[in-house]
Amino acid sequence: MRPPPGCLGLDRPPRRGVCHLGPPRAARIWEDRRVNPAPAANSSLPAALPAVAIELGERFAQRGYELSLVGGPVRDLFLGREAPDLDFTSNANPDQILDTIEGWAEATWDVGREFGTIAMRRGDDQIEITTYRADVYDEDSRKPHVRFGTRLEDDLARRDFTVNSMAIRLPGGELVDPFDGRGDLALGLLRTPSGPEISFSDDPLRMMRGARFVSQLGFEVAAPELAAMESMASRLEIVSAERVRDELSKLLLGAHPDRGIDVMVSTGLADLVIPEVAALRLEKDEHHRHKDVYEHSLTVLRQAAEREGGPEDPVPGPDLVLRLAALMHDIGKPDTRRFESGGAVSFRHHDVVGAKLARKRLKALRFDNDTVKAVARLVELHMRFYGYADAGWSDSAVRRYVTDAGPLLHRLHLLTRSDVTTRNRRKAERLEFAYDDLEARVEELAAQEELDAIRPDLDGGAIMAALGIKPGPLVGRAYSFLLERRLDRGPASEEQALAELREWWAQQPESAEA
Repeated sequence: MRPPPGCLGLDRPPRRGVCHLGPPRAARIWEDRRVNPAPAANSSLPAALPAVAIELGERFAQRGYELSLVGGPVRDLFLGREAPDLDFTSNANPDQILDTIEGWAEATWDVGREFGTIAMRRGDDQIEITTYRADVYDEDSRKPHVRFGTRLEDDLARRDFTVNSMAIRLPGGELVDPFDGRGDLALGLLRTPSGPEISFSDDPLRMMRGARFVSQLGFEVAAPELAAMESMASRLEIVSAERVRDELSKLLLGAHPDRGIDVMVSTGLADLVIPEVAALRLEKDEHHRHKDVYEHSLTVLRQAAEREGGPEDPVPGPDLVLRLAALMHDIGKPDTRRFESGGAVSFRHHDVVGAKLARKRLKALRFDNDTVKAVARLVELHMRFYGYADAGWSDSAVRRYVTDAGPLLHRLHLLTRSDVTTRNRRKAERLEFAYDDLEARVEELAAQEELDAIRPDLDGGAIMAALGIKPGPLVGRAYSFLLERRLDRGPASEEQALAELREWWAQQPESAEA
């Protein structure tokens, strides 16, 4: 049995006390806990339960039904995190749930009724109540055969990880923890309540969910679960692209996205979801002629997440577009790596190739068009700054940089700064100084010219009036010419713009026909 990532002290320091005993002893503890889980029922609760939970529990008890707060909200109570939604489970069936909450819930939704779930809203609280379940999955099915259960403990056994297999009976507040989820919370450890092979076969998306919890919570995956993920990664193929996309998005929006991605890559899950990122491991150079592209990409992802701002900043975090771009910014390198004479290595046009690959992969994962376009554009532009760092730019070049980035400019700022991972302090300081200077130039020109909304000095109507032409492609060509002139020399008077337009028009073959 091998310990989860980080326990050998080779790639990162131990976290959350998981491996302070050393790998062999930690592994024995994990095995012991699986065979002899310590029950935690009737343990004291970490904080006061939400008033709405007590109220709802009393309502169900009056009608003779069981009700328990379950899953993520219970876990988050112990972690001191705020749960956005409240999840409950009950022995009442969907019809009985609806009868019980009639007149109490302000709105209800039964779109999940087939799976035993009724959603509702009361005040600011979003609530879901699901009938006890004991689902069964076919080998090649993406959806479970829903089978309602009768016991809370059976329902907890079918959940993804022990830290999500705790429940609080209502209204009394008894903690039910048959798989020692509290103990795993203390260790920061992800185990399945049943054997991982059974759990991951039942719902293969749970393997990605484990990586997501590594990102969101900073936990580690236990050794048996990690081994099962490696051996069963191909099972993820039966899961729909939309579910995979949503899980990947949640992972990337977590506090430690680089750790979550590392779990996906090391277990082989990334080979099915984001193979272009997994392929970056092949770019290790045994002769050390270039840096490890995979580790570099994880560092860029982490640094981009750290650079995001608060709600009032231009790029408030967490930002999915920025993080996707940071993760994928170098995926064009495997296809463009060339070993030059003299021992150098190059990746010419990897930004353009990477943008195409990012666009194709995100479309396959069913991301929306705006996200696809934005990420691909950032990947395409992420190398543009280095020309400035090497030689400086004219005002015209700065204008083009801003115009090409458009509404993505602030994200491009963060991505470019995050792309500096060199250990050479002088080089890092030089690049930082250069980008500080570029941003100052952008702000200065923007103040002078409203740079974020550059337009030609003449609009379409003025162009048609000046040249005596009708709407059509010719107007667009004239507009593009004036925009290029505007970028080159900055704003001009109407008279100067008209003179430039007429000079351009005289050189066009259409002018002789007008």
